[in-house]
Amino acid sequence: MNIKHLSIIALGAALATQAAARERLIILNEGLWQADNGRVTYFEDGKIISNDWFSENNGYKLGDTPNDIIHVNDNLIAIAINWSNIVQFITPEGKAVAATEDVPNNRKLATDGRYVYVSSYGHEVAIDGRYVEFERGYVAKIDASTFKVVSAVEVGYEPEGIAYYEGYLFVANTGGYAFQENHDYETTVSVIDAATMTVARTVDTGQINLYGKMSQSGQYLCINSPGDYYDVQAATIIFDCRAAIDGKPDEECFHSLEYAATYNTVDLEGNFYAIGSRYSYYTGQYEFNYIRVNPVELFENDGNAGVEEDFPGTVLDEIMKMTMPYGIYVNPYSGYFYATDAASFTAAGKLIQWDSRGNLLGTYKTYINPAHFLALPPDGNSGTTSAIPPAVDTDDTAAPVYSLQGIIVTNPVPGRVYIRNGRKFLYLQ
Repeated sequence: MNIKHLSIIALGAALATQAAARERLIILNEGLWQADNGRVTYFEDGKIISNDWFSENNGYKLGDTPNDIIHVNDNLIAIAINWSNIVQFITPEGKAVAATEDVPNNRKLATDGRYVYVSSYGHEVAIDGRYVEFERGYVAKIDASTFKVVSAVEVGYEPEGIAYYEGYLFVANTGGYAFQENHDYETTVSVIDAATMTVARTVDTGQINLYGKMSQSGQYLCINSPGDYYDVQAATIIFDCRAAIDGKPDEECFHSLEYAATYNTVDLEGNFYAIGSRYSYYTGQYEFNYIRVNPVELFENDGNAGVEEDFPGTVLDEIMKMTMPYGIYVNPYSGYFYATDAASFTAAGKLIQWDSRGNLLGTYKTYINPAHFLALPPDGNSGTTSAIPPAVDTDDTAAPVYSLQGIIVTNPVPGRVYIRNGRKFLYLQ
């Protein structure tokens, strides 16, 4: 890519007489299902600033069971609040902007910066004041300037993880209600043309119940399958979005690994890190696995390389001491590692922090079931271009480019702010 830069704000650099914050993190605490006690933790530079950040900023509760959070653009964040049937929009300062209740039973989020895409287990959606019904689940498209649903498309039963890549949406279908409804588990990834909101193709992975948040590393996705909790074992699907767009056969679009990837993230080099939680109804016990996956190496070697059971420094040692691991995240600005422990699921959880080399930095008390993460820019700004100094020359054009969500970007859009080597820059062309 031929990329010109406007200046770049290095991590830790002081833009004024007072140094700006390096680590700024929002954590969604799910609370207890049906207790309407979801909360937001705000963490900054080794300190929990608040474990009820949304309420303190807005004077009312967040809602029941928040289960995803994304950066839509420089000034807007979206939060999916499942049991409250709300997609809540806030500023990076925590102020509520708007909310839509038109997407019931919402699950996970993706964005192209202009629209927010949300998966839903529901069977109806409100578009322009009229209700559209679906037999299975669907993906809704919300205009981030009006906060209105402008379109929707049916996918599989109980769709979960969703990602945006080069004009397409990739949706992992679970069929998770198979045990109580009259349908089977799903095994597919729906590929949607985001402009037209039509299904371009459906890739069959052969693996049931593609459940949970999935991480994205450029063209690759890390998708978890917990199996059926009885006889079908958990697995990890590493999915190649580029191959799916190019029309390659289903079997060439993914690799299946014999590990779970219940909680997963991507580091600054594009590697996936996953904590796998396998539960068995036969034994009533959890078993865990821990993997690092280099997706490029995995596909180059036809699935025979690229998987290691290793994390940096003491990250893995500390995670293995947890009562109940509940999330893992790498800050896309700094490379710092974070993980959460839900403990009993009914009382306060913990946040653990390491630097980019895996050196333990601290353990902090959160609220109930801390599960979902979003890093804010480290300079105290929202990432707008007005905060970026005059143009300078740089020599790091070969390094990976990340969005403000920590997703590798292969085709940057002119006029947007991206991250490279822990620094922000405005992509010109």
